[in-house]
Amino acid sequence: MLIGLVRDSVMQCFCHSCRAPVLPAAHRRSAPVKKPVGKPRTKQPKKVKFITTEIRCQEMSKGGLAYEVILAEPVGVPVPRRADSPEKTPSVEEIQEKLKAAEERRRSLEASKMAAIAQKMAKIEEASRIRSEQTNNFIVATKEALDAKMDSHEEKREAYINELRARLKDHLEGVEKTRLTLEQQTAEVYKAIEDKMNTAADKRDENIKKMLERLREHEEQVRKVRAGNHERFQQLESAIQDKLQQAADRRLQIEAEQREKLRNYERRAELVRQNKSARAESEAPTSG
Repeated sequence: MLIGLVRDSVMQCFCHSCRAPVLPAAHRRSAPVKKPVGKPRTKQPKKVKFITTEIRCQEMSKGGLAYEVILAEPVGVPVPRRADSPEKTPSVEEIQEKLKAAEERRRSLEASKMAAIAQKMAKIEEASRIRSEQTNNFIVATKEALDAKMDSHEEKREAYINELRARLKDHLEGVEKTRLTLEQQTAEVYKAIEDKMNTAADKRDENIKKMLERLREHEEQVRKVRAGNHERFQQLESAIQDKLQQAADRRLQIEAEQREKLRNYERRAELVRQNKSARAESEAPTSG
């Protein structure tokens, strides 16, 4: 497909005198050649319309400017048109010679294009061969590198597994030793606990006996203390009663003494009053 497209592009007409469309390769030789009519015209550049711009400046106020932009058509000398050349009618012989020359140029161009295409195709094939060789070499080198890497990885994995097995074996041996040690220590602890419990039971019985003896002694002491306290309480109660009786007798005696003092005070007050009245009576006629 690519070769066909290149061939069709090469088989085009490179003549500047005709503008015929490109025909398929099978019917290119039998296609009629059109006669050029007149001299081919060259493309003239398009005229560009210029617009002149005028800018006027005017000061509107202090410190400010106003600009006025004016657009206008260009003012200048128009470009003179080139005079048309007189038409020249070519003869049949000139046309045939031009066609022959165009055919020869086309054939030579086709031959050169085909040679260039063949050279390019050869280069493409060589590049494809080199690329396939490089790809194969890369595949082989990559496969060898991967095989070596896999072998190295396999060796490392085996070494790692062996190391893990050795570590696991050592760990299991250590765990077994620890288990035996713990069982021995547990048996010793159980034995020590049983001995302590037996000793504690004996001591507990002893302590219970001692505590019962102490309780009996305490009860006896409490009974004795209670009896002594009762006796002391009776003595205190009798002493309090005696003191209360003495206080009552003392109070009665004080009351009697106070009454006696009050009667004596009343007698003296009566005597003083009688004396005053008598003195007043004795002094009354004298003053008259």
